[in-house]
Amino acid sequence: MMTNEEKTDPMEILQRLGFYIVIAVIFIYMIFPFYWAINSSLKSEAQLQMTPATFIPRSPDTGEISLEWSNYGAVFRNETFTRGLLNSTIVAGVTTALALMIGAFGAFALGKLRFRGRTPSMYVILAMTMFPAVSVLTGLFALIRAFSIPAIGSMILTYLLFSLPFTAWVLTSFFEGLPRELLQSAQVDGATPFQTFYMILLPLTMPALATTGLLAFIGAFNEYLFALTFTTVEPDARTVPVAIAQFTGEVARQEPFGEIMAAAVVVSIPLLILVLIFQRQIVEGLTAGAVKG
Repeated sequence: MMTNEEKTDPMEILQRLGFYIVIAVIFIYMIFPFYWAINSSLKSEAQLQMTPATFIPRSPDTGEISLEWSNYGAVFRNETFTRGLLNSTIVAGVTTALALMIGAFGAFALGKLRFRGRTPSMYVILAMTMFPAVSVLTGLFALIRAFSIPAIGSMILTYLLFSLPFTAWVLTSFFEGLPRELLQSAQVDGATPFQTFYMILLPLTMPALATTGLLAFIGAFNEYLFALTFTTVEPDARTVPVAIAQFTGEVARQEPFGEIMAAAVVVSIPLLILVLIFQRQIVEGLTAGAVKG
């Protein structure tokens, strides 16, 4: 005979089934755009015009599976795209490095040191993270033109304006979570506040640095509005989102949809590699401080 514990509750089965259905729907909803970009990037113009659209690249004549790699070749032959990829890497890399460097110093001061004006400073940083970026676009562009700042430098300064408050705010919570005994022990051993910061506390915040750094890099790498505005007078400084948006294709009067999708796939690969490399640090950074005591 089956005991009560061994009997399966029908409601529990329905709940599990509903849970798995919701997870499957969310998974398909998130993955399908990436799949469709890859699918479209492997189609020729004739395949893209097929009706109805096929979920696998197929020949318009025979209906057999036919992969077209010419879109990727056209993307890498496009000097505007390759230059934009380099510009985006430079801008995002410098922005991330500066945001982590300055943000870590600020977070250490806000999280571990006690000084007058600490609480108002925290509120100012929090307010800056909620400030709408588009509202300062016109003013920033006027200042950049007035001071003749190069487009790449102007993008770095602008992205730093928005990534630095976020970085400092997130890192502050991590520094606050570190035991104060570490700071006191370092002071007893004769370490200066700066030595305590970079030799003891900073290595312990590596998961937080990886998480915030990756988010700052992705935000700067994918930003479009400011990049489009600041590079109107300096086309050679266009970043990759602007370059993709202004794709003209190799054929006149052609909408290069396949090439655009191929460029989107190529741009996504470095970000995917970064996530895979730092996935452990990201998970640790997102879950750190979730359980205390």
